[in-house]
Amino acid sequence: MATYKEIQSYVKEVNGYSAKSCWIAHMKEVCGLNPKMSARRYSKTERVHPCPENKQNDIKEAFKYFNMI
Repeated sequence: MATYKEIQSYVKEVNGYSAKSCWIAHMKEVCGLNPKMSARRYSKTERVHPCPENKQNDIKEAFKYFNMI
């Protein structure tokens, strides 16, 4: 499984922006990849910064590139 840094680098290279780690964690959760719980996360049920809908496909493409989904 690719690291968050590898995914961020791929998204930046292909799409020209840096994906936030919280966006990656949200998309891992959506795709059923069971991300680890961050120690800085305030609530187990709510996300302060969910992944914006217009960025979700870019992160899913990175998951596919790294054979995660």
